[in-house]
Amino acid sequence: MDAVRAVAEPRRREILHLVWDAELSAGQIAERFDVTFGAVSQHLRVLRDSGLVTLRQDGKRRYYRADREAMGPLADYLQSMWATKVDTLAALAEAAEAAERNEKPEGAAK
Repeated sequence: MDAVRAVAEPRRREILHLVWDAELSAGQIAERFDVTFGAVSQHLRVLRDSGLVTLRQDGKRRYYRADREAMGPLADYLQSMWATKVDTLAALAEAAEAAERNEKPEGAAK
């Protein structure tokens, strides 16, 4: 599977985001999702086979990290996508706070 098709699946993008700046074990990754360890393991395999993550084994543990260099321009796209989502979330949070400040309690004088 090529890299673009691999990241088309939302859960794989989430996994990539988790291992973007930090190496995590398969178990650490799996505990952040509401699916089975086997399902996460399959996603990790697709990401690894597509060259999007690196694998380091230490005994029985497997550690994954995003391979940004191997991604080429896809890495820039993913980073900008995540930044846009964070900016959108921040704007929504600020709007909600502003709306909350402007609400008056019931029975308050106008």
